[in-house]
Amino acid sequence: MDKIRVEGMRFVDEHGRERIFSGMNVCDKREFEKDKPGFGFDPDEFPFEEFRARGYDIIRLGFTWGAMEPTPGKYNQALIDSICKFLDKCEEHGIYAYLDCHQDVYSPYCYGDGAPRWATLTDKYTPRKPLAVWAEPYFYGNACFRAFDNFWANTKYNRKGLQDYFADMWKNLVSATKDKPALFGYDFFNEPHPGTEGGKIFRTLIGSLVKTSLVDKRVNLIELAKQGLFSDEKPKALDQYEGPVLRTITTKCDKLVEKFDKEKYTPFLNRMAAAVREVTDNGIMFMENNYFSNMGIPCCNDPVTIDGARETQQVFAPHAYDLMVDTPAYKYASNSRVGMIFDEHRRTQERLQIPCLVGEWGSCAEGDGWYPHIRFLQNKFDSYKWSNTYWCYFDDILKQDFMKVITRPRPKAVTGEIISYKYDHEDGEFTLKYNQDKKYKVPTVVYVDRKPEEIKCDGKYKIIELPGNIGFDIEFQTDIGENEIKIEF
Repeated sequence: MDKIRVEGMRFVDEHGRERIFSGMNVCDKREFEKDKPGFGFDPDEFPFEEFRARGYDIIRLGFTWGAMEPTPGKYNQALIDSICKFLDKCEEHGIYAYLDCHQDVYSPYCYGDGAPRWATLTDKYTPRKPLAVWAEPYFYGNACFRAFDNFWANTKYNRKGLQDYFADMWKNLVSATKDKPALFGYDFFNEPHPGTEGGKIFRTLIGSLVKTSLVDKRVNLIELAKQGLFSDEKPKALDQYEGPVLRTITTKCDKLVEKFDKEKYTPFLNRMAAAVREVTDNGIMFMENNYFSNMGIPCCNDPVTIDGARETQQVFAPHAYDLMVDTPAYKYASNSRVGMIFDEHRRTQERLQIPCLVGEWGSCAEGDGWYPHIRFLQNKFDSYKWSNTYWCYFDDILKQDFMKVITRPRPKAVTGEIISYKYDHEDGEFTLKYNQDKKYKVPTVVYVDRKPEEIKCDGKYKIIELPGNIGFDIEFQTDIGENEIKIEF
Protein backbone atom coordinates (compact mmCIF):
# COMPACT_ATOMS: atom_id res chain seq x y z
CA MET A 1 0.00 0.00 0.00
CA ASP A 2 1.15 3.55 -0.68
CA LYS A 3 2.46 5.44 2.31
CA ILE A 4 0.29 8.52 2.85
CA ARG A 5 1.76 11.80 4.08
CA VAL A 6 0.49 15.30 4.78
CA GLU A 7 1.55 18.15 2.50
CA GLY A 8 -0.08 21.44 3.46
CA MET A 9 -3.84 20.90 3.40
CA ARG A 10 -3.65 17.74 1.29
CA PHE A 11 -3.07 14.02 1.66
CA VAL A 12 -0.41 12.87 -0.82
CA ASP A 13 0.82 9.37 -1.62
CA GLU A 14 4.40 8.32 -2.35
CA HIS A 15 3.85 8.92 -6.08
CA GLY A 16 2.86 12.54 -5.47
CA ARG A 17 -0.87 12.03 -6.15
CA GLU A 18 -3.44 13.92 -4.10
CA ARG A 19 -5.66 11.47 -2.24
CA ILE A 20 -9.29 11.75 -1.11
CA PHE A 21 -10.52 9.05 1.27
CA SER A 22 -14.03 7.83 2.02
CA GLY A 23 -15.18 5.16 4.43
CA MET A 24 -16.98 4.34 7.65
CA ASN A 25 -16.60 4.08 11.40
CA VAL A 26 -16.30 0.48 12.57
CA CYS A 27 -16.54 0.91 16.32
CA ASP A 28 -16.58 -1.61 19.16
CA LYS A 29 -17.89 0.27 22.22
CA ARG A 30 -17.81 -2.66 24.61
CA GLU A 31 -15.84 -2.72 27.82
CA PHE A 32 -13.74 -5.79 28.59
CA GLU A 33 -15.57 -9.11 28.34
CA LYS A 34 -13.75 -12.23 29.53
CA ASP A 35 -15.59 -14.55 27.14
CA LYS A 36 -15.19 -12.18 24.17
CA PRO A 37 -11.96 -10.24 24.75
CA GLY A 38 -11.16 -9.60 21.07
CA PHE A 39 -12.39 -6.89 18.72
CA GLY A 40 -16.19 -6.93 18.32
CA PHE A 41 -16.12 -7.32 14.54
CA ASP A 42 -14.49 -10.56 13.41
CA PRO A 43 -11.88 -9.76 10.73
CA ASP A 44 -12.59 -13.10 9.03
CA GLU A 45 -16.27 -12.24 8.63
CA PHE A 46 -16.10 -8.51 7.93
CA PRO A 47 -17.24 -7.57 4.37
CA PHE A 48 -13.97 -6.02 3.21
CA GLU A 49 -14.62 -6.97 -0.40
CA GLU A 50 -17.94 -5.14 -0.54
CA PHE A 51 -16.41 -2.18 1.29
CA ARG A 52 -13.90 -1.85 -1.51
CA ALA A 53 -16.58 -2.42 -4.16
CA ARG A 54 -18.43 0.59 -2.76
CA GLY A 55 -15.34 2.72 -3.09
CA TYR A 56 -14.45 2.77 0.60
CA ASP A 57 -10.73 2.96 1.28
CA ILE A 58 -10.53 4.02 4.92
CA ILE A 59 -11.99 2.83 8.25
CA ARG A 60 -12.11 4.59 11.62
CA LEU A 61 -11.41 1.58 13.81
CA GLY A 62 -12.84 2.22 17.26
CA PHE A 63 -12.10 0.49 20.57
CA THR A 64 -12.43 1.56 24.23
CA TRP A 65 -9.82 2.17 26.89
CA GLY A 66 -11.84 -0.07 29.19
CA ALA A 67 -11.51 -3.00 26.79
CA MET A 68 -7.82 -2.33 26.13
CA GLU A 69 -6.69 -1.88 29.76
CA PRO A 70 -9.24 -3.54 32.07
CA THR A 71 -6.64 -3.70 34.87
CA PRO A 72 -4.12 -0.89 35.46
CA GLY A 73 -0.99 -1.54 33.44
CA LYS A 74 -2.24 -4.87 32.06
CA TYR A 75 -3.34 -4.86 28.42
CA ASN A 76 -5.86 -7.01 26.58
CA GLN A 77 -3.60 -8.96 24.22
CA ALA A 78 -6.56 -10.66 22.53
CA LEU A 79 -7.92 -7.25 21.53
CA ILE A 80 -4.52 -6.11 20.28
CA ASP A 81 -4.10 -9.31 18.26
CA SER A 82 -7.52 -8.97 16.64
CA ILE A 83 -6.89 -5.30 15.79
CA CYS A 84 -3.62 -6.35 14.16
CA LYS A 85 -5.47 -9.04 12.20
CA PHE A 86 -8.09 -6.49 11.16
CA LEU A 87 -5.31 -4.23 9.87
CA ASP A 88 -3.80 -7.14 7.93
CA LYS A 89 -7.19 -7.81 6.31
CA CYS A 90 -7.47 -4.10 5.46
CA GLU A 91 -4.12 -4.34 3.69
CA GLU A 92 -5.30 -7.34 1.66
CA HIS A 93 -8.18 -5.26 0.30
CA GLY A 94 -6.38 -1.93 -0.13
CA ILE A 95 -8.19 -0.21 2.74
CA TYR A 96 -6.51 2.07 5.29
CA ALA A 97 -7.57 2.34 8.94
CA TYR A 98 -6.95 4.81 11.73
CA LEU A 99 -7.27 3.82 15.38
CA ASP A 100 -9.92 5.58 17.49
CA CYS A 101 -9.99 5.34 21.28
CA HIS A 102 -13.72 5.89 21.66
CA GLN A 103 -15.71 7.30 24.56
CA ASP A 104 -19.15 8.76 25.18
CA VAL A 105 -19.91 10.38 28.59
CA TYR A 106 -16.52 9.07 29.72
CA SER A 107 -17.20 5.46 30.73
CA PRO A 108 -19.76 2.67 31.29
CA TYR A 109 -19.90 3.67 34.96
CA CYS A 110 -21.25 7.05 33.81
CA TYR A 111 -23.76 5.23 31.56
CA GLY A 112 -21.69 5.59 28.42
CA ASP A 113 -18.60 3.87 27.11
CA GLY A 114 -14.86 4.42 27.21
CA ALA A 115 -12.66 4.37 30.30
CA PRO A 116 -12.32 1.39 32.65
CA ARG A 117 -14.00 1.59 36.05
CA TRP A 118 -10.68 2.01 37.86
CA ALA A 119 -9.93 5.15 35.77
CA THR A 120 -13.36 6.70 36.38
CA LEU A 121 -12.75 8.93 39.41
CA THR A 122 -16.00 10.69 40.30
CA ASP A 123 -15.05 11.63 43.89
CA LYS A 124 -18.21 12.09 45.97
CA TYR A 125 -20.63 11.89 43.03
CA THR A 126 -22.62 8.85 41.89
CA PRO A 127 -23.74 8.72 38.23
CA ARG A 128 -27.46 8.89 37.50
CA LYS A 129 -28.94 7.06 34.54
CA PRO A 130 -30.08 9.34 31.67
CA LEU A 131 -33.85 9.69 31.41
CA ALA A 132 -34.31 10.71 27.78
CA VAL A 133 -31.11 10.94 25.69
CA TRP A 134 -27.73 9.27 26.13
CA ALA A 135 -25.88 12.63 26.25
CA GLU A 136 -27.61 13.94 29.41
CA PRO A 137 -24.52 13.45 31.63
CA TYR A 138 -22.71 15.94 29.37
CA PHE A 139 -25.22 18.62 30.38
CA TYR A 140 -25.74 18.20 34.13
CA GLY A 141 -24.00 15.00 35.26
CA ASN A 142 -21.72 15.89 38.17
CA ALA A 143 -20.18 12.41 38.24
CA CYS A 144 -19.38 12.59 34.52
CA PHE A 145 -18.00 16.12 34.96
CA ARG A 146 -15.74 15.06 37.80
CA ALA A 147 -14.46 12.02 35.87
CA PHE A 148 -13.36 14.31 33.04
CA ASP A 149 -11.92 16.86 35.49
CA ASN A 150 -9.72 14.19 37.03
CA PHE A 151 -8.61 12.95 33.62
CA TRP A 152 -7.61 16.42 32.38
CA ALA A 153 -5.85 17.10 35.72
CA ASN A 154 -3.91 13.81 35.38
CA THR A 155 -5.11 12.83 38.85
CA LYS A 156 -3.19 9.88 40.25
CA TYR A 157 -4.55 6.38 40.66
CA ASN A 158 -2.17 4.03 42.48
CA ARG A 159 0.49 6.76 42.37
CA LYS A 160 0.31 7.15 38.58
CA GLY A 161 -1.56 9.83 36.64
CA LEU A 162 -4.59 8.90 34.50
CA GLN A 163 -3.08 10.50 31.41
CA ASP A 164 0.17 8.65 32.09
CA TYR A 165 -1.77 5.37 31.99
CA PHE A 166 -3.54 6.53 28.83
CA ALA A 167 -0.28 7.46 27.07
CA ASP A 168 1.32 4.13 28.02
CA MET A 169 -1.75 2.27 26.72
CA TRP A 170 -1.35 4.06 23.37
CA LYS A 171 2.40 3.34 23.27
CA ASN A 172 1.74 -0.35 23.82
CA LEU A 173 -0.88 -0.48 21.04
CA VAL A 174 1.29 1.54 18.65
CA SER A 175 4.23 -0.80 19.28
CA ALA A 176 2.09 -3.67 18.02
CA THR A 177 0.58 -1.89 15.00
CA LYS A 178 3.20 0.62 13.86
CA ASP A 179 4.52 -1.44 10.95
CA LYS A 180 1.15 -2.44 9.53
CA PRO A 181 0.95 -1.02 5.97
CA ALA A 182 -2.79 -0.28 6.36
CA LEU A 183 -2.29 1.84 9.48
CA PHE A 184 -3.18 5.45 8.67
CA GLY A 185 -2.97 7.19 12.04
CA TYR A 186 -4.12 7.72 15.61
CA ASP A 187 -7.35 9.36 16.85
CA PHE A 188 -6.56 9.62 20.54
CA PHE A 189 -9.85 10.59 22.22
CA ASN A 190 -13.37 10.81 20.81
CA GLU A 191 -15.20 14.15 21.27
CA PRO A 192 -13.42 15.38 24.42
CA HIS A 193 -15.67 17.05 26.97
CA PRO A 194 -14.48 19.90 29.25
CA GLY A 195 -15.88 18.38 32.44
CA THR A 196 -17.28 20.84 34.99
CA GLU A 197 -16.69 23.70 32.56
CA GLY A 198 -18.91 21.79 30.14
CA GLY A 199 -21.81 22.19 32.54
CA LYS A 200 -21.17 25.94 32.53
CA ILE A 201 -21.13 25.91 28.73
CA PHE A 202 -24.47 24.10 28.66
CA ARG A 203 -26.08 26.53 31.09
CA THR A 204 -24.76 29.45 29.04
CA LEU A 205 -26.24 27.88 25.90
CA ILE A 206 -29.67 27.55 27.52
CA GLY A 207 -29.59 31.17 28.70
CA SER A 208 -28.53 32.35 25.25
CA LEU A 209 -31.26 30.25 23.63
CA VAL A 210 -33.94 31.86 25.80
CA LYS A 211 -32.66 35.38 25.25
CA THR A 212 -32.26 34.93 21.48
CA SER A 213 -35.74 33.44 21.20
CA LEU A 214 -37.23 36.45 22.97
CA VAL A 215 -35.34 39.31 21.31
CA ASP A 216 -34.09 38.08 17.92
CA LYS A 217 -36.50 39.11 15.16
CA ARG A 218 -35.48 36.09 13.08
CA VAL A 219 -37.34 33.91 15.61
CA ASN A 220 -41.12 34.13 15.26
CA LEU A 221 -42.48 32.92 18.59
CA ILE A 222 -46.04 32.70 17.35
CA GLU A 223 -45.07 30.47 14.45
CA LEU A 224 -42.80 28.52 16.76
CA ALA A 225 -45.71 27.83 19.11
CA LYS A 226 -48.12 26.98 16.28
CA GLN A 227 -45.68 24.57 14.71
CA GLY A 228 -44.59 22.99 17.96
CA LEU A 229 -48.06 22.58 19.46
CA PHE A 230 -50.51 22.10 16.62
CA SER A 231 -48.68 20.94 13.52
CA ASP A 232 -48.50 17.34 12.35
CA GLU A 233 -44.84 18.03 11.66
CA LYS A 234 -43.77 19.39 15.04
CA PRO A 235 -39.99 19.06 14.43
CA LYS A 236 -40.30 21.76 11.79
CA ALA A 237 -40.69 24.23 14.64
CA LEU A 238 -36.90 24.10 14.94
CA ASP A 239 -36.66 25.65 11.48
CA GLN A 240 -36.83 28.92 13.43
CA TYR A 241 -33.28 28.10 14.54
CA GLU A 242 -31.46 27.92 11.25
CA GLY A 243 -27.69 28.19 10.98
CA PRO A 244 -27.24 31.95 11.55
CA VAL A 245 -29.59 31.92 14.56
CA LEU A 246 -27.89 28.86 16.05
CA ARG A 247 -24.53 30.57 15.67
CA THR A 248 -25.88 33.65 17.47
CA ILE A 249 -26.89 31.37 20.36
CA THR A 250 -23.58 29.50 20.53
CA THR A 251 -21.38 32.61 20.27
CA LYS A 252 -21.82 33.24 24.00
CA CYS A 253 -19.79 30.09 24.69
CA ASP A 254 -16.81 30.82 22.44
CA LYS A 255 -14.46 31.98 25.20
CA LEU A 256 -15.30 29.06 27.48
CA VAL A 257 -14.58 26.56 24.72
CA GLU A 258 -11.39 28.37 23.73
CA LYS A 259 -10.11 28.14 27.31
CA PHE A 260 -10.59 24.36 27.36
CA ASP A 261 -9.08 23.83 23.91
CA LYS A 262 -5.94 25.81 24.66
CA GLU A 263 -5.34 24.98 28.31
CA LYS A 264 -6.34 21.30 28.50
CA TYR A 265 -7.03 19.70 25.12
CA THR A 266 -4.03 20.99 23.12
CA PRO A 267 -1.50 19.98 25.83
CA PHE A 268 -3.17 16.55 25.99
CA LEU A 269 -2.78 16.03 22.23
CA ASN A 270 0.83 17.18 22.37
CA ARG A 271 1.48 14.69 25.15
CA MET A 272 -0.12 11.77 23.29
CA ALA A 273 1.68 12.65 20.05
CA ALA A 274 5.02 12.74 21.88
CA ALA A 275 4.28 9.31 23.38
CA VAL A 276 3.57 7.85 19.93
CA ARG A 277 6.69 9.41 18.41
CA GLU A 278 8.77 7.71 21.08
CA VAL A 279 7.70 4.47 19.40
CA THR A 280 7.41 5.27 15.68
CA ASP A 281 7.62 7.92 12.98
CA ASN A 282 4.73 6.25 11.15
CA GLY A 283 1.15 7.44 11.26
CA ILE A 284 -0.78 10.70 11.19
CA MET A 285 -1.98 12.45 14.37
CA PHE A 286 -5.73 13.16 14.45
CA MET A 287 -7.10 16.30 16.08
CA GLU A 288 -10.83 16.15 16.78
CA ASN A 289 -12.93 19.06 17.97
CA ASN A 290 -14.30 19.08 21.52
CA TYR A 291 -17.89 17.95 22.11
CA PHE A 292 -19.41 21.45 22.07
CA SER A 293 -17.76 22.38 18.78
CA ASN A 294 -20.10 19.81 17.24
CA MET A 295 -22.68 22.63 17.26
CA GLY A 296 -20.67 25.38 15.59
CA ILE A 297 -18.59 26.84 18.42
CA PRO A 298 -15.12 27.31 16.91
CA CYS A 299 -12.48 24.72 17.72
CA CYS A 300 -9.51 26.68 19.09
CA ASN A 301 -6.80 24.04 19.30
CA ASP A 302 -3.27 25.00 18.41
CA PRO A 303 -1.40 22.73 15.98
CA VAL A 304 0.10 19.63 17.56
CA THR A 305 3.69 20.16 18.65
CA ILE A 306 6.35 17.87 20.12
CA ASP A 307 9.10 19.50 22.19
CA GLY A 308 8.00 22.85 20.78
CA ALA A 309 8.28 21.78 17.11
CA ARG A 310 5.20 21.49 14.95
CA GLU A 311 4.30 17.90 14.08
CA THR A 312 4.36 17.62 10.28
CA GLN A 313 1.89 14.73 10.04
CA GLN A 314 -1.42 15.86 11.52
CA VAL A 315 -5.02 16.13 10.35
CA PHE A 316 -8.12 17.95 11.59
CA ALA A 317 -10.93 15.42 12.10
CA PRO A 318 -14.12 17.30 13.05
CA HIS A 319 -17.59 15.93 13.79
CA ALA A 320 -21.01 17.56 13.33
CA TYR A 321 -24.63 16.50 13.57
CA ASP A 322 -27.99 18.19 13.34
CA LEU A 323 -30.29 18.57 16.37
CA MET A 324 -32.49 15.81 14.89
CA VAL A 325 -29.79 13.17 14.91
CA ASP A 326 -30.58 9.83 16.58
CA THR A 327 -34.32 10.52 16.39
CA PRO A 328 -37.13 9.49 14.00
CA ALA A 329 -37.26 13.19 13.01
CA TYR A 330 -33.92 13.01 11.19
CA LYS A 331 -35.73 13.65 7.91
CA TYR A 332 -36.23 17.21 9.21
CA ALA A 333 -32.49 17.76 9.66
CA SER A 334 -31.49 21.28 8.66
CA ASN A 335 -28.96 21.87 5.90
CA SER A 336 -28.56 25.41 7.20
CA ARG A 337 -27.64 24.34 10.74
CA VAL A 338 -25.19 21.60 9.82
CA GLY A 339 -23.84 23.62 6.92
CA MET A 340 -22.99 26.41 9.37
CA ILE A 341 -21.15 23.96 11.63
CA PHE A 342 -19.07 22.51 8.82
CA ASP A 343 -18.32 25.99 7.48
CA GLU A 344 -16.95 26.82 10.93
CA HIS A 345 -14.85 23.66 10.79
CA ARG A 346 -13.54 24.84 7.42
CA ARG A 347 -12.33 28.07 9.02
CA THR A 348 -10.54 25.99 11.66
CA GLN A 349 -8.89 23.88 8.97
CA GLU A 350 -7.71 26.99 7.13
CA ARG A 351 -6.31 28.42 10.37
CA LEU A 352 -4.43 25.19 11.11
CA GLN A 353 -3.37 24.66 7.46
CA ILE A 354 -3.73 20.87 7.61
CA PRO A 355 -5.95 18.36 5.77
CA CYS A 356 -9.46 17.62 6.95
CA LEU A 357 -10.99 14.17 7.34
CA VAL A 358 -14.51 14.35 8.80
CA GLY A 359 -14.43 11.67 11.48
CA GLU A 360 -18.18 11.39 12.08
CA TRP A 361 -21.19 12.61 10.15
CA GLY A 362 -24.63 11.47 9.02
CA SER A 363 -27.07 9.07 10.65
CA CYS A 364 -29.97 7.02 9.40
CA ALA A 365 -33.74 6.87 9.84
CA GLU A 366 -36.85 5.28 8.43
CA GLY A 367 -37.89 6.16 4.89
CA ASP A 368 -36.00 8.29 2.41
CA GLY A 369 -36.90 11.82 3.58
CA TRP A 370 -33.37 12.32 4.95
CA TYR A 371 -31.57 11.40 1.71
CA PRO A 372 -31.40 15.00 0.42
CA HIS A 373 -29.70 16.06 3.67
CA ILE A 374 -27.02 13.39 3.18
CA ARG A 375 -26.43 14.54 -0.38
CA PHE A 376 -26.12 18.13 0.85
CA LEU A 377 -23.43 17.09 3.30
CA GLN A 378 -21.55 15.07 0.69
CA ASN A 379 -21.63 18.05 -1.69
CA LYS A 380 -20.26 20.23 1.13
CA PHE A 381 -17.37 17.83 1.72
CA ASP A 382 -16.63 17.69 -2.00
CA SER A 383 -16.55 21.48 -2.26
CA TYR A 384 -13.83 21.55 0.44
CA LYS A 385 -11.95 18.45 -0.85
CA TRP A 386 -12.57 16.69 2.46
CA SER A 387 -12.15 13.00 3.18
CA ASN A 388 -14.66 11.39 5.55
CA THR A 389 -15.76 8.37 7.57
CA TYR A 390 -19.52 7.90 7.94
CA TRP A 391 -21.10 7.06 11.31
CA CYS A 392 -21.52 4.15 11.59
CA TYR A 393 -21.16 0.55 10.42
CA PHE A 394 -23.56 -2.12 11.69
CA ASP A 395 -24.32 -5.63 10.53
CA ASP A 396 -26.14 -5.60 7.18
CA ILE A 397 -25.69 -1.85 6.67
CA LEU A 398 -24.31 -2.53 3.20
CA LYS A 399 -27.66 -4.13 2.26
CA GLN A 400 -29.72 -1.08 3.28
CA ASP A 401 -31.50 1.07 0.70
CA PHE A 402 -29.73 4.25 1.84
CA MET A 403 -26.39 2.83 0.69
CA LYS A 404 -27.37 4.00 -2.79
CA VAL A 405 -26.99 7.54 -1.39
CA ILE A 406 -23.85 6.99 0.68
CA THR A 407 -22.13 5.28 -2.26
CA ARG A 408 -21.33 7.77 -5.03
CA PRO A 409 -18.63 8.84 -7.54
CA ARG A 410 -15.49 10.51 -6.20
CA PRO A 411 -11.76 10.87 -6.90
CA LYS A 412 -9.49 8.44 -5.06
CA ALA A 413 -6.02 9.39 -6.35
CA VAL A 414 -5.23 12.34 -8.64
CA THR A 415 -1.97 12.91 -10.53
CA GLY A 416 -1.26 16.44 -9.41
CA GLU A 417 -3.35 18.90 -7.41
CA ILE A 418 -7.14 18.88 -7.45
CA ILE A 419 -8.79 22.14 -8.49
CA SER A 420 -12.34 20.91 -7.88
CA TYR A 421 -14.65 17.94 -8.19
CA LYS A 422 -18.41 17.66 -8.12
CA TYR A 423 -21.12 15.04 -8.49
CA ASP A 424 -24.48 16.32 -9.74
CA HIS A 425 -27.05 13.79 -8.59
CA GLU A 426 -29.87 15.33 -10.61
CA ASP A 427 -27.97 15.46 -13.91
CA GLY A 428 -26.03 12.27 -13.30
CA GLU A 429 -22.66 13.88 -14.04
CA PHE A 430 -19.33 13.79 -12.25
CA THR A 431 -16.65 16.39 -13.03
CA LEU A 432 -13.04 16.50 -11.87
CA LYS A 433 -10.55 19.29 -12.62
CA TYR A 434 -6.88 19.15 -11.66
CA ASN A 435 -3.43 20.47 -12.49
CA GLN A 436 -0.91 17.79 -13.42
CA ASP A 437 2.63 18.96 -12.75
CA LYS A 438 4.65 16.13 -14.33
CA LYS A 439 4.45 12.77 -16.04
CA TYR A 440 3.26 10.01 -13.71
CA LYS A 441 3.82 6.27 -13.99
CA VAL A 442 0.60 5.72 -12.00
CA PRO A 443 -2.92 6.78 -13.03
CA THR A 444 -5.54 9.16 -11.72
CA VAL A 445 -8.21 6.92 -10.19
CA VAL A 446 -11.91 7.81 -9.97
CA TYR A 447 -14.46 5.56 -8.28
CA VAL A 448 -17.96 5.26 -9.77
CA ASP A 449 -20.86 3.27 -8.36
CA ARG A 450 -22.24 2.19 -11.77
CA LYS A 451 -21.04 1.86 -15.33
CA PRO A 452 -20.86 5.22 -17.12
CA GLU A 453 -22.70 6.04 -20.31
CA GLU A 454 -19.99 8.44 -21.50
CA ILE A 455 -16.50 9.53 -20.40
CA LYS A 456 -14.80 12.69 -21.65
CA CYS A 457 -11.13 13.40 -21.01
CA ASP A 458 -7.90 14.37 -22.78
CA GLY A 459 -6.09 11.11 -22.40
CA LYS A 460 -6.57 7.37 -22.09
CA TYR A 461 -8.68 5.54 -19.57
CA LYS A 462 -9.44 2.01 -18.42
CA ILE A 463 -12.54 0.80 -16.53
CA ILE A 464 -11.89 -1.81 -13.85
CA GLU A 465 -14.82 -3.71 -12.35
CA LEU A 466 -14.38 -4.18 -8.63
CA PRO A 467 -15.20 -7.45 -6.83
CA GLY A 468 -18.83 -7.61 -5.80
CA ASN A 469 -20.29 -6.18 -9.03
CA ILE A 470 -21.17 -2.91 -7.33
CA GLY A 471 -18.65 -0.33 -8.47
CA PHE A 472 -15.77 0.46 -10.77
CA ASP A 473 -12.41 2.20 -10.62
CA ILE A 474 -11.61 4.23 -13.72
CA GLU A 475 -7.90 4.78 -14.33
CA PHE A 476 -6.87 7.81 -16.40
CA GLN A 477 -3.53 8.57 -18.02
CA THR A 478 -3.40 12.31 -18.72
CA ASP A 479 -0.83 14.93 -19.73
CA ILE A 480 0.93 17.76 -17.93
CA GLY A 481 -1.26 20.84 -17.46
CA GLU A 482 -4.88 21.44 -16.50
CA ASN A 483 -7.10 18.41 -17.01
CA GLU A 484 -10.84 17.92 -16.88
CA ILE A 485 -12.65 14.62 -16.65
CA LYS A 486 -16.41 14.33 -17.15
CA ILE A 487 -18.30 11.13 -16.47
CA GLU A 488 -21.98 10.88 -17.38
CA PHE A 489 -24.42 8.25 -16.15
